[in-house]
Amino acid sequence: MQLSTYFLSLQNPPSLSYRHRLWHHSLSKRPFRHKRICSLTNSADQRSSELVTTLQSETLKTLEWPSLCNYLSPFTSTSMAFSLTKAAAVPVGQSREESQKLLDQTTSALHALEALKSEPLDLSVIEDVSEILHSAASGQVLTVRELCRVRRMLGAARAVSEKLAAIAEGGSLERYTPLLEILHGCNFQLELERKIGFCIDCSLSTILGRASEELELIREERKRNMENLDSLLKEVSVSIFQAGGIDKPLITKRRSRMCVGVKATHKYLLPGGVVLNVSSSGATYFMEPKEAVELNNMEVKLSNSEKAEEMGILSLLTSEIAESEADIKYLLDRLIEVDLAFARAAYAQWVNGVCPILSSKESEMLISNGTDNALSIDIEGMQHPLLLGSFLSNSTDFIASNSMGPSVLGNKSGEMTPIKSSKVVSNFPIPIDIKVQCGTRVVIISGPNTGGKTASMKTLGLASIMSKAGMYLPAKKQPRLPWFDLVLADIGDSQSLEQSLSTFSGHISQICEILEVASKESLVLIDEIGSGTDPSEGVALSTSILQYLKNRVNLAFVTTHYADLSRLKEMDPQYENAAMEFSLETLQPTYQILWGRTGDSNALTIAKSIGFDGNIIERAKMWVESLMPEKQQERKGVLQQSLMEERNRLEAQFKRAESLHAEIMKLYHELRSEAENLEERERALRVKETQKVEQELNAAKSQIETVVQEFENQLQTANSEEFNSLVKKSESVINSILKAHQPGDSFSFTETDTSSYQPVSGEQVHLKGLGNKLATVVAASEDDDTVLVQYGKIRVRVEKSNVRPISSSQRNNAISSRQSFERQGEQSREVPSNSDATESGAITYGPLIQTSKNTVDLRGMRVEEAEIQLDMAIAARGSNSVLFIVHGMGTGVIKERALEMLRNHPRVMKYEQENPLNYGCTVAYIK
Repeated sequence: MQLSTYFLSLQNPPSLSYRHRLWHHSLSKRPFRHKRICSLTNSADQRSSELVTTLQSETLKTLEWPSLCNYLSPFTSTSMAFSLTKAAAVPVGQSREESQKLLDQTTSALHALEALKSEPLDLSVIEDVSEILHSAASGQVLTVRELCRVRRMLGAARAVSEKLAAIAEGGSLERYTPLLEILHGCNFQLELERKIGFCIDCSLSTILGRASEELELIREERKRNMENLDSLLKEVSVSIFQAGGIDKPLITKRRSRMCVGVKATHKYLLPGGVVLNVSSSGATYFMEPKEAVELNNMEVKLSNSEKAEEMGILSLLTSEIAESEADIKYLLDRLIEVDLAFARAAYAQWVNGVCPILSSKESEMLISNGTDNALSIDIEGMQHPLLLGSFLSNSTDFIASNSMGPSVLGNKSGEMTPIKSSKVVSNFPIPIDIKVQCGTRVVIISGPNTGGKTASMKTLGLASIMSKAGMYLPAKKQPRLPWFDLVLADIGDSQSLEQSLSTFSGHISQICEILEVASKESLVLIDEIGSGTDPSEGVALSTSILQYLKNRVNLAFVTTHYADLSRLKEMDPQYENAAMEFSLETLQPTYQILWGRTGDSNALTIAKSIGFDGNIIERAKMWVESLMPEKQQERKGVLQQSLMEERNRLEAQFKRAESLHAEIMKLYHELRSEAENLEERERALRVKETQKVEQELNAAKSQIETVVQEFENQLQTANSEEFNSLVKKSESVINSILKAHQPGDSFSFTETDTSSYQPVSGEQVHLKGLGNKLATVVAASEDDDTVLVQYGKIRVRVEKSNVRPISSSQRNNAISSRQSFERQGEQSREVPSNSDATESGAITYGPLIQTSKNTVDLRGMRVEEAEIQLDMAIAARGSNSVLFIVHGMGTGVIKERALEMLRNHPRVMKYEQENPLNYGCTVAYIK
């Protein structure tokens, strides 16, 4: 009764309250004139809103926003977010605050991806239950499987929230606050989830007996009744079998009643029995024994009662879901926001995107007051997102292998894995710089056809929409641009035969609608403004349109071939000119924007490169000269070409200086890391040397004590004649022990010898600044009193006064080793490939300093393994760099193979030993 009353209340909503009836009554008594004014106002607002929606939709289609959203869809995990991206229905901020919130969510999701590398977040288990909620709200009783789907969704949503909260507690809370705020205030319906789990076994899709006391009693009674019925039928079937009435005992169900099988000729064995069915051959009757009729009636009754009770339980659970429909739908919407935030983060990693800064009018004014060259739009190195997405999807199998639907980024368990940055180094698509100064309201781009004017304009439009949607931009540094409330574009051919519109009429109609809805915060993009009509009228109309836009929009970007429009900047600083660069050497566009410049169309040059008739080109040039007196266009082209060459030269010098600076800083950091452990190694060496001296001292003492002990023992048994001989013998042994442990003549040179000492290349010396450590002379300077020495992996130039020679014996060994090295060097110079490589002395390879970054150690490897490691090391080195190959001496197999590879490798310019006394290391110079 309670259930029926509840569903009745759902079908018949309550009537309006007294206050509502009074309000409607007061509206009905208003004068007709007021109603008409309101209707006219609402009609105008509705038309304006519809026009804005139509223009925005056309602009998104023109800028190919749906195609960009398709590149976002493989990164989604739920079917709901996947459908939104496929339909290009991703959320776009309707205010600067909303867009900034979306960007913050993307940044927070990026941090979460990094933090969840070991345990990825699983969003794929979140199912779309919107249809189930609609069915429940419309009064349909949900099935067991539908209830289980709702329970799984609620559990998965709660797990996502708990996991995000866990990583926020383990790290910086501020990083994950934007993500946590999405799910803040959501009702996860924990009580409803528990009720469904208590009543239903979702693994078996059955209703549990504990769901209600009545259901449990019904099932227990039905179980007892079935046991009695089964026992009775077994007895009857066995008796029939024993009487020959059936080949084997048979118990079955016919017409929802339990019965036994009996031959047609023996049905008399069941007097009073009811025939429920007959086999197809007619030889077997399926009969219900007279004694089983009452038990079968009870089974049918209990079965119906069980189904009714189960239906009541399903109805109760369905009603609770219907009551929670709004909360569950809100939870689903928030989960879609989380999925889209992670999708935007994964896309940002894929394109190496950077977070844009959305500037406001206030911040723009502050920036403009601080400097004269302040920029309202500062985007550096922006690549067209669609061209970049196409390139990345073709260069990697990422999109191709993950474009089948939701959860495509999941692993085998369906968990979402973080996407690594593509790191694809390429100049395609060519990055462009978009830099617009504060106060500029109209940018006029001129230049040749196929020069990239339209593509650059579309890039700005997509960058604006991506920023509003919370997406990172494929650019360098941190781009800055205003938040635009509307992005309106007139690009392409607007011709319509159905509406009897020509190309010019189509453009003008589109521009007219744009002017009607544009506001002070809008971005307007117009391609080939004023084209398709008489040039003089086209210039006049275009000038008027631009002057109108200047005072009514935030920024307008227009492309044109009219040179007169570029002169508007001379009259008003709110205009800015830009040109697309065109190389007169290659007769090809470079797709770079030259800000503050006016560009030539280069129509004659392009026509000539295509293969146009030369006579036509020459006549056209004559017409150009006659239409442009004093050859102003030619002088302007020459000036522009010279400026372009100067700019290219300065850019090349800047890139070279930047490269050298990066190389020097890299080397500085490597040397700094190597030198940090120098003092620690020196202390360890001193401790080791001290321990060695102590060990030698203890050994000498032990030997002397042994000699003295032997002398005392022999003295007790010796006579007076042997006494002197024993003394001399013991003294001789002790002298030999002392001589063996006496330090060498390392410091035998006097100061006068040191002052006249001239170090030789390859000789080992002591360095005073390093605690008299041994180092090797690399080169001695004849012009000044310095010498280049090598200590370990570090080469440094020191003064000769800080160098002290080693002992005579050590110096003789060093000289012999150096001579041996010189002989080997003469043999290596006989190799043709190596001698050829040394001819290019103009190339600089930087300082020869060995660090862990430029060293490959082949010792202990097999020949095959050493080949692979050496080849990988050469491939990893940059141009004009050095590589230290440590192969050791050993049997010489690794060294021979390494030298052979260096001799034949196309990237190796030359190679040589690291220093004259070390044959176990070779230095290779990489092209």
